[in-house]
Amino acid sequence: MDVNRSAAPPDRDGGRTWAGRRTPPDAAVDAVPYGPRPAADQADVDSERLGRLLGDPGLAWFVDRVRQRMARGRPLTGSVTLSDPDASQRRAAERLLGRAPRSSGSLGIRLATADEILRRSGVSPDGLAVAVVALTGPVTIHAETRNREERAWEEVYAPLGILDAELARWAERIRGDGLVRRLARTPEAAGPLVEAAVRALRALPASPPTARATFAARNLSSAHALDEGTPLATLVLSGIRCLTGFPDGSGAQWRREAWASAGLLKDDLSSTVLTLNLRGTPPLDWMADAGEPAVLTLRSLTRRAPVPAVSTTGTVHICENPAVLSAAADTLGPACPPMVCLQGQPSAAALILLRGLSMRGARLLYHGDFDWGGVRIAEALARKVPWRPWRYTAVDYRAAVVTAGAEAPDLTGPPAATPWDPALAVALAECGVRVEEEAVLDELLTDLGPGSLPPEARLESTAAEDPTSSEPLTSRAPSARER
Repeated sequence: MDVNRSAAPPDRDGGRTWAGRRTPPDAAVDAVPYGPRPAADQADVDSERLGRLLGDPGLAWFVDRVRQRMARGRPLTGSVTLSDPDASQRRAAERLLGRAPRSSGSLGIRLATADEILRRSGVSPDGLAVAVVALTGPVTIHAETRNREERAWEEVYAPLGILDAELARWAERIRGDGLVRRLARTPEAAGPLVEAAVRALRALPASPPTARATFAARNLSSAHALDEGTPLATLVLSGIRCLTGFPDGSGAQWRREAWASAGLLKDDLSSTVLTLNLRGTPPLDWMADAGEPAVLTLRSLTRRAPVPAVSTTGTVHICENPAVLSAAADTLGPACPPMVCLQGQPSAAALILLRGLSMRGARLLYHGDFDWGGVRIAEALARKVPWRPWRYTAVDYRAAVVTAGAEAPDLTGPPAATPWDPALAVALAECGVRVEEEAVLDELLTDLGPGSLPPEARLESTAAEDPTSSEPLTSRAPSARER
């Protein structure tokens, strides 16, 4: 009997089947062996007798235990014990040891005894370790396996080195937090994943914003490469948060906004912006003549249509809530100056529109809710587009609190900075109440109506009323990369 020929070929994960049982994957043919390779000492091992003696199914547990010790690099000394052996396992141990087994209790075999028997009998002159290797195949030393695996993982992470400095912190983090290893269990699967993520991140942020599927088709393997739930989408979204500074969160809406922060949209129609009295295209001119609000899609703003124009005053008023724009359309109609409504966090369509207007010389004035969420929206907009406050300073807030009286609801959520007027954050913390845009609607409509002070005069008036506040300018203009 040729033991090596009778063993089944390796399974997909490297294991073998022998004596009715399967060896662990560390018995792969190309593994680093424990002791001499069977091929080098085949003539010294009596394969037929070894198969009858040590290859008995009743000793499979014993051989497995020996392999485990070998794989850990431990010496083959001491004993191995089977706590509840059956009759066939006791008979197999009897044939190996040449003595009658006990009829009850655990079954123990001293490794030195088995080694001596194999050597003295001539079955395996080089002892137990060589016999196990001849019977079941080479044994991988775990330490060597770990070293090879770590080298393979280092090669997986090598493409991270070509990322810009702004992503260096993310690259360092994913090396240590195990994200890639959780998404792709093996270095073989992780390599293409990291390469694709690096390729995507180097092409971001997308300008102009584009549909995620379109971006994936152009830069990755397919239009579905960044579909929700895929390992690549998870890894790229992790890098986007570092790239754009998008805050922590969860849920489908949060993920859509996080993707949009890098210019990747679910599609180019779902991102919209609400406007009033912008001109520059026949549809917009028609709506402005009627004094009716218009909804612009990202598609309409990034295709061949020109960026909407503004009136000769060069001013665009921006509000947070649709109720303000709707009231302006009802009250002023075609006479209202151009307006843009964010409807919460600025969408990709809103950012594209406002950047285009700013680059054409428009002066952007912003007003939002007086609460921590409102100032976060304003600060997020300031990171992308330059604007000046429109009744959105500490002086305006304190006046609004007096008007709102005791009915104003309490502020909730963590505080936020107000870089356009640091005194506003201080006032919010001191007063502790929120004032929504609708509560100051009359003042906003007065500013929009005919005969109101020009924007520059209102800004100068506000600064004079509160000499402790800083000049109400935007925190910064967008960088070239953000454009």
